[in-house]
Amino acid sequence: MRPTVVLLVVGLTSDLLGDDTPNLRAFAARGGLRPLRTIVPAVTCSVHATFTTGLLPRDHGAVANGWYFRDTAEVRLWVQSNHLVSGEKVWDAARRVDPSFTCAQLFWWYNMYSGADYTVTPRPMYPADGRKIPDAYTQPMALRDELNAQLGTFPLFNYWGPRADITTSRWIADCAKHIHDTRRPTLSLVYLPHLDYNLQRLGPDDPRIGADLRAIDAICGEMIEWAERDGARVVVLSEYGITPVTGAVHVNRALREAGLIQVRSELGRDMLDAGASEAFAVADHQIAHVYVRRPERVPEVRALLERLDGVETVLDEEGKRAHGLDHPRSGELVAISSADRWFTYYFWLDDDRAPDYARTVDIHRKPGYDPVELFVDPAIRFPTAKVAGILARRKLLNSRALLDITPLDASLVKGSHGRPTDDPARGPVFISGDPSLAPDGDVRATDVKELLLRQVFAVRPDAARGLAHAR
Repeated sequence: MRPTVVLLVVGLTSDLLGDDTPNLRAFAARGGLRPLRTIVPAVTCSVHATFTTGLLPRDHGAVANGWYFRDTAEVRLWVQSNHLVSGEKVWDAARRVDPSFTCAQLFWWYNMYSGADYTVTPRPMYPADGRKIPDAYTQPMALRDELNAQLGTFPLFNYWGPRADITTSRWIADCAKHIHDTRRPTLSLVYLPHLDYNLQRLGPDDPRIGADLRAIDAICGEMIEWAERDGARVVVLSEYGITPVTGAVHVNRALREAGLIQVRSELGRDMLDAGASEAFAVADHQIAHVYVRRPERVPEVRALLERLDGVETVLDEEGKRAHGLDHPRSGELVAISSADRWFTYYFWLDDDRAPDYARTVDIHRKPGYDPVELFVDPAIRFPTAKVAGILARRKLLNSRALLDITPLDASLVKGSHGRPTDDPARGPVFISGDPSLAPDGDVRATDVKELLLRQVFAVRPDAARGLAHAR
């Protein structure tokens, strides 16, 4: 076995490898760069589950970043238990080949209770007084205190929200180096999220993206040099490409206007009642799982969705099977947006009745993904002063005052993902530092598990097939 470090550089595409990424460009030039054919949906949780299992969502069950739990009538996003993912994981397959194999799963999703030997993932503390305190969950548990002492507390508020920046990728990279140097895992799965932020805020064609590319390229160059100096192989890959968008599709508003969504009034605000609704959507970037309560209404809902401006296609049972999405967790219908659009979760018709969480960074309460959380409401004249005032009030008065600085203007978002890109140059990549271990032609997302095992065990693509599934 040979140690292997896998850098998952979110949003990296071949057309971003240029003057602003000298380290990654040089790595690709001497290694083997292949286009990566991703899955539907091309979103974090689904693709990570495919990378680690070699399966499509129909088999591993991660049909999006979240879904409707029919048994509890609740929408839940960004849950972390690996028990939600079916199928043999890459670390279990490797242990079948060599029981001494070990794995560090560092911020790849479905991290908790995964069976990997060393895991680190964001896990804020939520005391009863309403605070959200940065923290990380680790396995073994003692690793958390060690990392806090070595690196400081995980910078949660730089991981997502309006302050999201290079800080978290730096922390994760340092975490990976510390664990490698002290534990010597055979396989390190390292998540570097930095490009995800401004590619959504600004769009991939904005010239300011150059600064983000230079920042993540510097970290990748450092990581590649460090790993290879220690004798490890390196793989760089991404799970999706982020492409320009010009506007949003408010799919739930259309369903509500058609009388299909039920809301409950709480303190003068609308709250989605998913269990009582005839149809509603869990919006997730450029895909939306649409749950329809009664089978006889599916054709009606499909016709409504197909009439919406910005909807490219609507998958029924046959369509879901064709895309590997025919799993019980999927909606009765799955809408896919046009290339230049994305789906909001918004279900209210009047912003004055938007739920209180809508204007906050609250990834677990919202019944859909909300990239507008990356922004501060431009209508706030002095946002720094407002935030300071809210935090002071919380501290001095033990107040649960809302940090309500998130805008409700979906037009701010300039980049999205979720559907396969029309241009392969704007799609994800797989780069093997050893070109002899890169396959001929495109890499399918379902191939990644086996390709990583080949890196560890030095099996050439022409010498073995099915390593990931051998018994």
